[in-house]
Amino acid sequence: MDNHLVLDDTSVTIAEQPLVIGQEFPDVETCRRTLKDIAIAMHFDLRIVKSDRSRFIAKCSKEGCPWRVHVAKCPGVPTFTIRTLQGDHTCEGVRNLHHQQASVGWVARSVESRIRDNPQYKPREILQDIRDQHGVAVSYMQAWRGKERSMAALHGTFEDGYRFLPAYCEQIRKTNPGSIASVGATGQENCFQRLFISYRASIYGFINACRPLLELDRAHLKGKYLGSILCAAAVDADDALFPLAIAVVDTESDENWMWFMSELRKLLGVNTDNMPRLTILSERQRAMVEAVETHFPSASHGFCLRYVSENFRDTFKNTKLVNIFWNAVYALTAAEFESKITEMIEVSQDVISWFQQFPPYLWAVAYFDGVRYGHFTLGVTELLYNWALECHELPVVQMMEYIRHQMTSWFNDRRDVGMGWTSILVPSAEKRISEAIADAHCYQVLRANEVEFEIVSTERTNIVDIRSRECSCRRWQLYGLPCAHAAAALISCGHNAHLFAEPCFTVQSYRMAYSQVINPIPDKSQWREHGEGAEGGGGARVDIVIRPPKTRRPPGRPKKKVLRVENFKRPKRVVQCGRCHMLGHSQKKCTMPI
Repeated sequence: MDNHLVLDDTSVTIAEQPLVIGQEFPDVETCRRTLKDIAIAMHFDLRIVKSDRSRFIAKCSKEGCPWRVHVAKCPGVPTFTIRTLQGDHTCEGVRNLHHQQASVGWVARSVESRIRDNPQYKPREILQDIRDQHGVAVSYMQAWRGKERSMAALHGTFEDGYRFLPAYCEQIRKTNPGSIASVGATGQENCFQRLFISYRASIYGFINACRPLLELDRAHLKGKYLGSILCAAAVDADDALFPLAIAVVDTESDENWMWFMSELRKLLGVNTDNMPRLTILSERQRAMVEAVETHFPSASHGFCLRYVSENFRDTFKNTKLVNIFWNAVYALTAAEFESKITEMIEVSQDVISWFQQFPPYLWAVAYFDGVRYGHFTLGVTELLYNWALECHELPVVQMMEYIRHQMTSWFNDRRDVGMGWTSILVPSAEKRISEAIADAHCYQVLRANEVEFEIVSTERTNIVDIRSRECSCRRWQLYGLPCAHAAAALISCGHNAHLFAEPCFTVQSYRMAYSQVINPIPDKSQWREHGEGAEGGGGARVDIVIRPPKTRRPPGRPKKKVLRVENFKRPKRVVQCGRCHMLGHSQKKCTMPI
């Protein structure tokens, strides 16, 4: 019989730690666990003869086998020691893969370290690993229950998560002054309804360094009590996602979206004297639209381009139409856009009704009046999907801690990256400015006065005003960076084109966005169990115990929504030459004679 099987962290290596007379255990529970691990490793069944406060006696369950151990409590101390031991087996042991000692508790201890590193460790993987490592077969239900018990030991129960929310919010406000953290309950039983968190570091970075643009989206949670996670996120100078506010709600509803936007409005109102005119991108679900119109009536609320384009593609399933559609999307002027619409109508009359459902003023570059500066799609969708996927096994406090840790890592890493840049603009903006400067040499520049220039090419003439930072092609205004025409004008009068980019693209703005720190939160053992941050249905601050929401995950395997990675990528833009207007090359590489 092989007795050299290596167990998990809580087990023993039999060859290295044999039982010997005089061996001590800190308590009787450790003794039981150790003997159980040995029985599983050596493939024999253990029968407990006596177990009480002062002694533990066990033997091999096979009749006639002499293996037996007697453990007794040491006088005056809590430890137990082996008094007698018959360590030889004469039986064949357990001949099949099933073992009585492989209980749910043993499974939980065996997988604890693995689950600590990977909460997504699946029951099917657990039972296979236990079979491979220990030669023991456990059922799917044993593996599932073992995982649940291990998760509760590591992170607390789902119910504990809701109970600790008031104290957690209090800790956020104490350790990160200026942050917003509140939890709301509903009904006579104080069932969880919603949680709102926004860190001071994010608030400062958004107001002082990011463009006035927010992405809105939500993801459904698949944990024991379901719910949804809502998020409002900005983008930094280098176009990376910058989470501003996060909420967890018992269900996605009109009321909860209205509440979320109300909290967002209060957050911005308290922290800035002049509320910026926001541009908001979302999938424009009805609840989102009504909430934005109520709390941000002056905001430009547009569609996410990916959402619109996927709807168009799925509706028509016509490659030619989709290609024309993308040319229309990025058309800079109304005339260019309308010409593309005419081309689409020639292919299919059905596009007319589709454009009534998705009006161009809500998404098209030529018509949308918000400030997007080239940011057209929702990056927050993928972020929320990943959070929901990674955290659905965790209680709500642990989920929010996972998110805080990730945000802290982003802030620290990006702060370090920003300090290493020596350019005026962030790398993505530097690249676009360099391309514009390279294309600028193709133009003839005629200066009209101190600030106005005519930029002449073989195809058209554009007017540039360097004081108002406008070009008649509209690219400068729409993207926030000097276009090739503007670069030609600026270079002709000795200006540095980099200095005429919008401030939100500068390295200084990038550094300011991440200049504040998200401070750590003390261990849960140091919290007061009931904090001061719970708010009742009427909005009053009260000291209450938050109970789980009434919603529960239904039995059975949840349906999986498979999201293709390519759906999260911005569709590749077709390059169009400004001289010959052919697709596939830029004006810089055009071979047509000037």
